[in-house]
Amino acid sequence: MAIEMTVNGDVRRSMAEPMTPLIDVLRDEFHLTGAKPVCREGFCGACTVQVDGAPLVACLTPAGLAEGCEIRTIEGLSAGNGLNPLQAKLAEHDAVQCGMCFPGMVVTLTHFLAHTPHPSRDEVRAALTGNACRCTGYERIVAAALDAAGG
Repeated sequence: MAIEMTVNGDVRRSMAEPMTPLIDVLRDEFHLTGAKPVCREGFCGACTVQVDGAPLVACLTPAGLAEGCEIRTIEGLSAGNGLNPLQAKLAEHDAVQCGMCFPGMVVTLTHFLAHTPHPSRDEVRAALTGNACRCTGYERIVAAALDAAGG
């Protein structure tokens, strides 16, 4: 039985078992390798994607639950062939280090900024609670998010 979902605007079908983690379908079948399966326990947030507009960890989301859903990955967040405003600010602030956590952070912050257009520093930090980074102290990430929000 095929699982049908819309991924970054394109209707896609998977023949994976319904309990297969969505991260495996995205990476192995659809070749969208931006989301990273780092912890596979839902703690790090590196595999975060948007499912029907809400950030979810793809390592714990069964592909069968994505049936009929709109999935947006880091690959679907760019502005054409360029960076979106948040991605550009993250680059400008030199916030990216090793890059393992960043797809999930960008997906999370994109959703957060769309719903909180004028956040405080504390609100940005709280929004990143589910995204672990071992390389930074988060300050440049928070500064870039605030800058992207115009604050």
